[in-house]
Amino acid sequence: MLTLNVAVLLAVVVFFRLRRRTQARRRNEERATAVIILALGVVLAPTAVGQGILDILGQLASGVTQASR
Repeated sequence: MLTLNVAVLLAVVVFFRLRRRTQARRRNEERATAVIILALGVVLAPTAVGQGILDILGQLASGVTQASR
């Protein structure tokens, strides 16, 4: 349960960081955002929600691959 709460907190932080205008960001801010998104992925991956997202993305990727043939 704690893992999911941390994931929700990181998702909120990512949402607010990405709402800012791109021109106003500095390189350090972009790096911090990338690290936060990476941490969100690491925290979310072992949960049931993360596995569901992985399954959906896998189905989407296989659908795109089959459609391009």
